[in-house]
Amino acid sequence: MSHPRQVAVMALNEIERKDTYADVALQRQLAKSRLTGGDRALATELVYGVVRRRRSLDAVIDQFAKKPANQQAPELRVLLRLGLYQLIYLDRVAEALAVDSTVELAKTQGLGGLAKVVNAILRQYLRQRSPENPLAISLPENPVSRLGVRHSYPDWIVQQWSESLGIGEAEQLCHWFNQPPQLYLRVNPLKTTREEVEQCFLEAGIGVEKLPNLPQGLKLPSSGKIEALPGYQEGWWTVQDASAQWVSHLLNPQPGEMIVDACAAPGGKTTHIAELMGDRGQIWACDRTASRLKKVGQNCQRLQLQSVKTVLGDSRDLTQFRGQCDRVLLDVPCSGLGTLHRRADLRWRQTPEAIVELAQLQGNLLTAAAPWLKPGGVLVYATCTVSDVENEGVIQPFLDSHPNWTAEPPPKDWNLPVTESGGVRLYPHRHESDGFFMVKLRRRYT
Repeated sequence: MSHPRQVAVMALNEIERKDTYADVALQRQLAKSRLTGGDRALATELVYGVVRRRRSLDAVIDQFAKKPANQQAPELRVLLRLGLYQLIYLDRVAEALAVDSTVELAKTQGLGGLAKVVNAILRQYLRQRSPENPLAISLPENPVSRLGVRHSYPDWIVQQWSESLGIGEAEQLCHWFNQPPQLYLRVNPLKTTREEVEQCFLEAGIGVEKLPNLPQGLKLPSSGKIEALPGYQEGWWTVQDASAQWVSHLLNPQPGEMIVDACAAPGGKTTHIAELMGDRGQIWACDRTASRLKKVGQNCQRLQLQSVKTVLGDSRDLTQFRGQCDRVLLDVPCSGLGTLHRRADLRWRQTPEAIVELAQLQGNLLTAAAPWLKPGGVLVYATCTVSDVENEGVIQPFLDSHPNWTAEPPPKDWNLPVTESGGVRLYPHRHESDGFFMVKLRRRYT
């Protein structure tokens, strides 16, 4: 299987029939194929793009097909989405190629009897679209639903963003999360320097950009296969978004301290803590899933870090750290709504009810980890979401019920936006990074 559109169809069919995660289905089909370079990139773009734009594409199908999208046979729905995605969103693909290749796929996928239907719907869309109306449909009057259909999000997510930011900025956020993610690296200062890594990439013909105010940070416009990039095998760097790099700096670990990363896997922040400590101290990386905890050990091994030990278990049940820690990082399980550009199907998997349940879990984790700190100790709470319920909605009740704890804002020269609770909230469309929340909490001496 060496055709990128055929690979994409196989992955999309698996997602549609089995509700497989988009990244899992794509990687499975890529592994079976012989795709390399641009063909591999096209297959990836098609799968993630179709999944991301599902609501918009189905609205177009509803407009031009005799049956609405949700009543179509799954295999036909996949083909129509694939063809329309190329016509609407991929300027580099010629219209004739997008139509003809989708019609041919209908024949090779055992849908030869519907090939004429596919052709008719795609060509009818082309006749109706215009620069002013690229979807060629009538959008809902309701502002939230209008953004939801135009940018392909469930209404409840758009509603949350509109309440927090206003409808204008909510649309900016919708647009931002539909762009392909960029790759950020964190240089391992125990092995090399940012300048040396930058030079190594430039010699390999890969442009990089230094991240301001993050001394270990680099940004790549595109990546290819991560493991093949210069310096990966040598442990010179690891992949970590700019927002996530701020978290360990806010924790400010010092050599010789005892630190616990309470929800550590896969270890990006754990290894950053070790680097900032000069690999001198005691770091305990905890996680309740053995397979994910194994990744922490693998990352430490590749980066050649010695100060990290792993603990298998739910942090709500761990008591051995009580009163022992200088610092604790609590990067809690969250809805991930700050990373929708990286996880194409997350917008369709997450629900308002799940967010409420997550907030309860987050509050329980925070309450359980707080006693681990010595008097004067620091706990950093972090999420990769822009949901109020999971951020201030967890921190403020904790501070209200724990008068011996206080929030400390970051240094002013960091130029980070500080919330009323004393935390930092990063919005992707404002800060060109993942959506993130972090707050530094200190246990008072009395």
